Amino acid sequence: MMTTGYVYDEIYLKHNLPGHPENRARLEQIMQRLEESGMLARLTLIPARPATREELTRAHTPAYVDQVRAVAEGGGGYLDPDTYVGTDSFQAALMAAGGLIEATLAVVDGRVDNAFGLVRPPGHHALAGRGMGFCLFGNVVIAAEAARLDRGVERVLIVDFDVHHGNGTQAMVTDDPAICFISTHQYPYYPGTGAVTEVGSGPARGTLVNMPLSSGAGDQTFQVLYEQVMIPVARRFGPDLILVSAGFDAHWDDPLAGLVLSLTGYSWITRTLAALAGDLCDGRIVFTLEGGYHLEALGCGVLNTFYALLGDDTVEDPLGPSPWPEPDVTDYIAALRELHGLNQ
Repeated sequence: MMTTGYVYDEIYLKHNLPGHPENRARLEQIMQRLEESGMLARLTLIPARPATREELTRAHTPAYVDQVRAVAEGGGGYLDPDTYVGTDSFQAALMAAGGLIEATLAVVDGRVDNAFGLVRPPGHHALAGRGMGFCLFGNVVIAAEAARLDRGVERVLIVDFDVHHGNGTQAMVTDDPAICFISTHQYPYYPGTGAVTEVGSGPARGTLVNMPLSSGAGDQTFQVLYEQVMIPVARRFGPDLILVSAGFDAHWDDPLAGLVLSLTGYSWITRTLAALAGDLCDGRIVFTLEGGYHLEALGCGVLNTFYALLGDDTVEDPLGPSPWPEPDVTDYIAALRELHGLNQ
Protein backbone atom coordinates (compact mmCIF):
# COMPACT_ATOMS: atom_id res chain seq x y z
CA MET A 1 0.00 0.00 0.00
CA MET A 2 1.34 3.41 -0.99
CA THR A 3 1.14 6.23 1.53
CA THR A 4 0.44 9.52 -0.21
CA GLY A 5 0.56 12.84 1.59
CA TYR A 6 -1.01 16.16 0.75
CA VAL A 7 -0.58 19.71 1.98
CA TYR A 8 -3.55 22.02 2.31
CA ASP A 9 -4.37 24.97 4.53
CA GLU A 10 -7.34 27.34 4.44
CA ILE A 11 -4.99 30.32 4.36
CA TYR A 12 -4.38 29.48 0.70
CA LEU A 13 -7.96 30.62 0.04
CA LYS A 14 -7.25 34.06 1.52
CA HIS A 15 -4.97 34.96 -1.38
CA ASN A 16 -7.79 35.99 -3.65
CA LEU A 17 -8.89 38.55 -6.21
CA PRO A 18 -12.40 37.98 -7.62
CA GLY A 19 -12.37 37.97 -11.41
CA HIS A 20 -8.68 37.15 -11.63
CA PRO A 21 -7.95 33.76 -13.27
CA GLU A 22 -5.79 32.64 -10.33
CA ASN A 23 -8.37 32.88 -7.53
CA ARG A 24 -9.55 30.79 -4.59
CA ALA A 25 -12.17 28.94 -6.66
CA ARG A 26 -9.36 26.86 -8.18
CA LEU A 27 -8.42 25.29 -4.88
CA GLU A 28 -12.02 25.10 -3.69
CA GLN A 29 -12.87 23.06 -6.79
CA ILE A 30 -9.94 20.71 -6.14
CA MET A 31 -10.86 20.11 -2.51
CA GLN A 32 -14.51 19.57 -3.38
CA ARG A 33 -13.57 17.00 -6.02
CA LEU A 34 -11.24 15.17 -3.64
CA GLU A 35 -13.91 15.13 -0.92
CA GLU A 36 -16.75 13.96 -3.17
CA SER A 37 -14.64 11.16 -4.64
CA GLY A 38 -13.60 9.85 -1.23
CA MET A 39 -9.97 10.56 -2.05
CA LEU A 40 -9.23 12.71 1.00
CA ALA A 41 -9.93 9.77 3.30
CA ARG A 42 -7.16 7.83 1.54
CA LEU A 43 -4.51 10.53 2.00
CA THR A 44 -2.25 11.67 4.82
CA LEU A 45 -2.48 15.36 5.68
CA ILE A 46 0.90 17.03 6.05
CA PRO A 47 0.48 20.25 8.06
CA ALA A 48 1.77 23.40 6.40
CA ARG A 49 3.92 25.96 8.18
CA PRO A 50 5.40 29.28 7.07
CA ALA A 51 8.74 29.21 5.32
CA THR A 52 11.46 30.97 7.27
CA ARG A 53 13.30 33.99 5.95
CA GLU A 54 16.41 31.82 5.61
CA GLU A 55 14.51 29.32 3.47
CA LEU A 56 13.05 32.05 1.27
CA THR A 57 16.36 33.79 0.72
CA ARG A 58 17.94 30.62 -0.62
CA ALA A 59 15.96 31.48 -3.76
CA HIS A 60 14.99 35.16 -3.40
CA THR A 61 16.72 38.40 -2.53
CA PRO A 62 15.98 39.78 0.95
CA ALA A 63 14.79 43.01 -0.67
CA TYR A 64 12.15 41.16 -2.68
CA VAL A 65 10.87 39.25 0.36
CA ASP A 66 10.56 42.59 2.17
CA GLN A 67 8.76 44.11 -0.83
CA VAL A 68 6.05 41.43 -0.89
CA ARG A 69 5.54 41.79 2.83
CA ALA A 70 5.34 45.57 2.61
CA VAL A 71 2.79 45.49 -0.21
CA ALA A 72 0.58 43.09 1.77
CA GLU A 73 0.89 45.06 4.99
CA GLY A 74 0.16 48.27 3.07
CA GLY A 75 -3.24 46.99 1.99
CA GLY A 76 -2.27 45.11 -1.16
CA GLY A 77 -1.44 45.98 -4.72
CA TYR A 78 0.22 44.59 -7.83
CA LEU A 79 3.77 43.35 -8.44
CA ASP A 80 3.10 43.55 -12.18
CA PRO A 81 -0.11 43.86 -14.24
CA ASP A 82 -0.86 40.14 -13.77
CA THR A 83 0.33 39.51 -10.23
CA TYR A 84 -1.69 40.73 -7.28
CA VAL A 85 -0.92 40.86 -3.56
CA GLY A 86 -3.74 41.10 -1.02
CA THR A 87 -3.55 41.72 2.70
CA ASP A 88 -3.24 37.97 3.39
CA SER A 89 -1.09 37.12 0.37
CA PHE A 90 2.29 37.32 2.10
CA GLN A 91 1.23 34.88 4.81
CA ALA A 92 -0.39 32.59 2.22
CA ALA A 93 2.80 32.65 0.15
CA LEU A 94 4.91 31.85 3.22
CA MET A 95 2.63 28.89 3.94
CA ALA A 96 2.72 27.77 0.31
CA ALA A 97 6.51 27.65 0.27
CA GLY A 98 6.71 26.16 3.76
CA GLY A 99 3.97 23.66 2.99
CA LEU A 100 5.84 22.35 -0.03
CA ILE A 101 9.02 22.12 2.03
CA GLU A 102 7.14 20.01 4.57
CA ALA A 103 5.73 17.74 1.85
CA THR A 104 9.19 17.31 0.37
CA LEU A 105 10.87 16.54 3.68
CA ALA A 106 8.09 14.09 4.59
CA VAL A 107 8.93 12.14 1.42
CA VAL A 108 12.70 12.40 1.88
CA ASP A 109 12.38 11.28 5.51
CA GLY A 110 10.16 8.33 4.55
CA ARG A 111 7.08 9.47 6.49
CA VAL A 112 5.05 9.17 3.28
CA ASP A 113 5.93 7.55 -0.05
CA ASN A 114 5.00 10.55 -2.19
CA ALA A 115 3.03 13.78 -1.89
CA PHE A 116 1.20 16.64 -3.58
CA GLY A 117 1.34 20.24 -2.32
CA LEU A 118 -2.12 21.74 -2.90
CA VAL A 119 -0.69 25.20 -2.35
CA ARG A 120 -1.24 28.66 -3.74
CA PRO A 121 -0.16 31.24 -4.77
CA PRO A 122 1.80 29.28 -7.39
CA GLY A 123 5.49 29.81 -7.92
CA HIS A 124 7.25 28.80 -11.11
CA HIS A 125 7.31 32.29 -12.69
CA ALA A 126 8.69 34.08 -9.62
CA LEU A 127 12.21 35.38 -10.14
CA ALA A 128 14.80 35.92 -7.42
CA GLY A 129 13.95 39.61 -7.17
CA ARG A 130 10.56 39.92 -8.82
CA GLY A 131 7.12 38.33 -8.78
CA MET A 132 5.32 37.75 -12.06
CA GLY A 133 2.82 35.51 -13.82
CA PHE A 134 0.51 35.14 -10.78
CA CYS A 135 3.51 33.84 -8.73
CA LEU A 136 5.03 35.27 -5.54
CA PHE A 137 7.71 32.85 -4.30
CA GLY A 138 9.49 30.03 -6.18
CA ASN A 139 7.98 27.18 -4.18
CA VAL A 140 9.55 24.31 -6.09
CA VAL A 141 13.09 25.71 -5.96
CA ILE A 142 12.71 26.57 -2.27
CA ALA A 143 11.64 22.96 -1.62
CA ALA A 144 14.53 21.59 -3.68
CA GLU A 145 17.00 23.69 -1.70
CA ALA A 146 15.52 22.48 1.58
CA ALA A 147 15.95 18.86 0.48
CA ARG A 148 19.55 19.50 -0.49
CA LEU A 149 20.72 21.76 2.32
CA ASP A 150 18.68 20.34 5.20
CA ARG A 151 18.64 16.64 4.27
CA GLY A 152 21.70 16.16 2.07
CA VAL A 153 19.81 15.16 -1.09
CA GLU A 154 22.40 15.46 -3.84
CA ARG A 155 20.53 15.58 -7.16
CA VAL A 156 17.04 16.91 -7.80
CA LEU A 157 15.04 16.63 -11.03
CA ILE A 158 12.33 19.25 -11.55
CA VAL A 159 9.75 18.44 -14.25
CA ASP A 160 7.36 21.23 -15.26
CA PHE A 161 4.33 20.42 -17.42
CA ASP A 162 2.47 23.71 -16.96
CA VAL A 163 1.48 25.21 -20.30
CA HIS A 164 3.62 28.26 -19.50
CA HIS A 165 7.39 28.02 -19.24
CA GLY A 166 8.68 28.07 -15.67
CA ASN A 167 11.06 30.95 -16.28
CA GLY A 168 11.55 31.65 -12.58
CA THR A 169 12.50 28.06 -11.80
CA GLN A 170 14.88 27.98 -14.75
CA ALA A 171 16.55 31.27 -13.83
CA MET A 172 17.19 30.05 -10.29
CA VAL A 173 18.79 26.73 -11.32
CA THR A 174 20.45 27.54 -14.64
CA ASP A 175 23.98 27.45 -13.18
CA ASP A 176 23.43 24.54 -10.79
CA PRO A 177 24.58 21.13 -12.07
CA ALA A 178 22.85 19.36 -9.16
CA ILE A 179 19.37 20.35 -10.38
CA CYS A 180 18.00 19.23 -13.74
CA PHE A 181 15.00 21.18 -15.08
CA ILE A 182 12.85 19.67 -17.84
CA SER A 183 9.94 21.68 -19.23
CA THR A 184 7.21 21.21 -21.81
CA HIS A 185 5.36 24.43 -22.63
CA GLN A 186 3.57 26.32 -25.37
CA TYR A 187 5.94 28.56 -27.32
CA PRO A 188 6.09 31.35 -28.28
CA TYR A 189 3.79 32.23 -25.43
CA TYR A 190 3.93 33.87 -22.02
CA PRO A 191 6.50 34.49 -20.56
CA GLY A 192 8.50 34.21 -23.81
CA THR A 193 11.33 32.09 -22.41
CA GLY A 194 12.07 28.39 -22.79
CA ALA A 195 13.58 28.20 -26.26
CA VAL A 196 15.07 24.85 -27.19
CA THR A 197 18.54 26.41 -27.15
CA GLU A 198 18.31 27.28 -23.44
CA VAL A 199 20.31 24.35 -22.05
CA GLY A 200 22.11 25.75 -19.01
CA SER A 201 25.51 27.32 -18.61
CA GLY A 202 28.96 26.51 -17.26
CA PRO A 203 29.15 23.22 -15.35
CA ALA A 204 25.34 23.01 -15.53
CA ARG A 205 25.24 22.97 -19.33
CA GLY A 206 22.86 20.20 -20.36
CA THR A 207 20.82 20.23 -17.16
CA LEU A 208 18.14 22.45 -18.72
CA VAL A 209 15.93 20.65 -21.22
CA ASN A 210 13.31 22.85 -22.84
CA MET A 211 10.76 21.26 -25.13
CA PRO A 212 8.75 24.20 -26.52
CA LEU A 213 5.56 23.22 -28.34
CA SER A 214 3.31 24.83 -30.89
CA SER A 215 -0.40 25.24 -30.28
CA GLY A 216 -2.18 21.95 -30.93
CA ALA A 217 0.29 19.56 -29.30
CA GLY A 218 -1.45 17.06 -27.04
CA ASP A 219 -1.52 13.48 -25.77
CA GLN A 220 0.41 11.86 -28.62
CA THR A 221 3.08 14.56 -28.69
CA PHE A 222 3.63 14.46 -24.95
CA GLN A 223 3.91 10.69 -24.92
CA VAL A 224 6.61 10.69 -27.57
CA LEU A 225 8.46 13.60 -25.93
CA TYR A 226 8.49 11.85 -22.58
CA GLU A 227 9.50 8.46 -23.98
CA GLN A 228 12.15 9.76 -26.38
CA VAL A 229 13.57 12.77 -24.50
CA MET A 230 12.41 13.31 -20.91
CA ILE A 231 12.89 9.76 -19.65
CA PRO A 232 16.34 9.24 -21.21
CA VAL A 233 17.55 12.60 -19.86
CA ALA A 234 16.18 11.79 -16.39
CA ARG A 235 17.85 8.38 -16.37
CA ARG A 236 21.15 9.91 -17.42
CA PHE A 237 20.91 12.56 -14.70
CA GLY A 238 20.09 10.03 -11.97
CA PRO A 239 18.05 12.07 -9.46
CA ASP A 240 17.65 11.31 -5.78
CA LEU A 241 14.32 13.16 -5.75
CA ILE A 242 11.80 14.31 -8.37
CA LEU A 243 9.74 17.49 -7.93
CA VAL A 244 6.93 18.28 -10.38
CA SER A 245 5.44 21.67 -11.20
CA ALA A 246 1.95 20.47 -12.07
CA GLY A 247 0.01 22.91 -14.20
CA PHE A 248 -3.23 21.63 -15.70
CA ASP A 249 -3.61 24.55 -18.13
CA ALA A 250 -2.35 22.49 -21.09
CA HIS A 251 -5.80 20.84 -21.16
CA TRP A 252 -7.52 21.23 -24.50
CA ASP A 253 -10.42 23.23 -23.02
CA ASP A 254 -8.39 25.54 -20.77
CA PRO A 255 -9.25 29.18 -21.54
CA LEU A 256 -5.73 30.60 -21.25
CA ALA A 257 -3.67 28.55 -23.71
CA GLY A 258 -3.57 26.35 -26.80
CA LEU A 259 -2.08 22.95 -26.02
CA VAL A 260 -4.56 20.07 -26.20
CA LEU A 261 -3.83 17.47 -23.53
CA SER A 262 -6.79 15.47 -22.28
CA LEU A 263 -7.28 14.34 -18.71
CA THR A 264 -6.36 10.85 -19.88
CA GLY A 265 -3.15 12.27 -21.33
CA TYR A 266 -2.41 14.07 -18.08
CA SER A 267 -2.98 10.83 -16.20
CA TRP A 268 -0.47 9.08 -18.46
CA ILE A 269 2.08 11.80 -17.68
CA THR A 270 1.64 11.57 -13.91
CA ARG A 271 1.75 7.75 -13.94
CA THR A 272 4.88 7.86 -16.07
CA LEU A 273 6.55 10.27 -13.65
CA ALA A 274 5.55 8.18 -10.63
CA ALA A 275 6.91 5.04 -12.30
CA LEU A 276 10.13 6.87 -13.20
CA ALA A 277 10.55 7.90 -9.56
CA GLY A 278 10.08 4.26 -8.60
CA ASP A 279 12.88 3.27 -10.97
CA LEU A 280 15.33 6.07 -10.17
CA CYS A 281 14.88 7.30 -6.61
CA ASP A 282 12.87 4.82 -4.53
CA GLY A 283 9.59 6.48 -5.49
CA ARG A 284 10.47 9.86 -3.99
CA ILE A 285 8.31 12.29 -5.95
CA VAL A 286 6.44 15.43 -4.90
CA PHE A 287 3.98 17.39 -7.04
CA THR A 288 3.12 21.03 -6.48
CA LEU A 289 0.18 22.95 -7.92
CA GLU A 290 0.89 25.58 -10.55
CA GLY A 291 -1.67 26.65 -13.20
CA GLY A 292 -4.98 25.32 -14.51
CA TYR A 293 -8.01 27.52 -15.16
CA HIS A 294 -10.74 25.18 -16.44
CA LEU A 295 -12.13 24.22 -13.06
CA GLU A 296 -13.48 20.79 -13.95
CA ALA A 297 -10.28 19.83 -15.76
CA LEU A 298 -8.25 21.13 -12.82
CA GLY A 299 -10.19 19.19 -10.20
CA CYS A 300 -10.15 15.94 -12.18
CA GLY A 301 -6.50 16.41 -13.11
CA VAL A 302 -5.46 16.65 -9.47
CA LEU A 303 -7.72 13.73 -8.52
CA ASN A 304 -6.17 11.58 -11.25
CA THR A 305 -2.70 12.53 -10.02
CA PHE A 306 -3.58 11.18 -6.59
CA TYR A 307 -4.84 7.96 -8.19
CA ALA A 308 -1.46 7.68 -9.92
CA LEU A 309 0.48 8.33 -6.72
CA LEU A 310 -1.54 5.67 -4.89
CA GLY A 311 -1.00 3.12 -7.66
CA ASP A 312 -4.73 3.08 -8.44
CA ASP A 313 -5.66 2.45 -12.10
CA THR A 314 -8.72 4.74 -11.99
CA VAL A 315 -8.82 7.61 -14.50
CA GLU A 316 -11.64 10.16 -14.61
CA ASP A 317 -12.02 12.02 -17.90
CA PRO A 318 -15.52 13.49 -18.22
CA LEU A 319 -14.34 15.99 -20.84
CA GLY A 320 -12.98 13.40 -23.27
CA PRO A 321 -10.25 13.73 -25.90
CA SER A 322 -9.23 16.81 -27.79
CA PRO A 323 -11.34 17.36 -30.92
CA TRP A 324 -8.34 18.59 -32.94
CA PRO A 325 -5.59 16.68 -34.78
CA GLU A 326 -2.01 16.96 -33.57
CA PRO A 327 1.04 18.04 -35.60
CA ASP A 328 3.71 15.61 -36.75
CA VAL A 329 6.70 16.01 -34.40
CA THR A 330 8.98 13.31 -35.81
CA ASP A 331 11.67 15.73 -37.04
CA TYR A 332 11.39 17.82 -33.87
CA ILE A 333 11.96 14.80 -31.64
CA ALA A 334 15.00 13.83 -33.69
CA ALA A 335 16.44 17.34 -33.34
CA LEU A 336 15.87 17.35 -29.57
CA ARG A 337 17.57 14.00 -29.19
CA GLU A 338 20.53 15.21 -31.20
CA LEU A 339 20.80 18.46 -29.22
CA HIS A 340 20.83 16.62 -25.89
CA GLY A 341 23.21 13.84 -26.96
CA LEU A 342 20.64 11.05 -26.78
CA ASN A 343 21.64 9.39 -30.05
CA GLN A 344 25.11 8.42 -28.86
